[in-house]
Amino acid sequence: MNTYLLFKSIHLIAVISWMAGLLYLPRIFVYHSEAVANNKSEDLMSTFKIMERRLFIFIMNPAMIVSWVFGGLLIYSIGIDNFDYLWLQLKLFFIAILTIYHFFLFQCLRKFSKNSNSYSPRFYRIINEIPTFLLISIIFIIVFKPL
Repeated sequence: MNTYLLFKSIHLIAVISWMAGLLYLPRIFVYHSEAVANNKSEDLMSTFKIMERRLFIFIMNPAMIVSWVFGGLLIYSIGIDNFDYLWLQLKLFFIAILTIYHFFLFQCLRKFSKNSNSYSPRFYRIINEIPTFLLISIIFIIVFKPL
């Protein structure tokens, strides 16, 4: 079996799962913050907290870790000397931003769990575009591989 293709397949599955979470969690935050602003029931708030926590802990964190591990294995498979290529440096830079964004969402999750969210629904709608922009950039970088 070709280990490179196996690593690539697992990496792509994990990235898709991670991206799904990065796109969905801020959307839940929009609804949660709107519910807080409109003084909705505690049951609804509790449901949002459970959804947010489960998405982050059981889907996003494992997917991010698997993405990083198998991405690292892919780099190792093609040779560490490929770090000299601009495309790989740009990809890793954008992935670092995605990872920082991931942990920022974790901080937001913690604030919601303590009922101390300080951001508006509009803020969450705007930041929800960050992973989309980064994903598009990463895909074009990987496909076209600029020097």
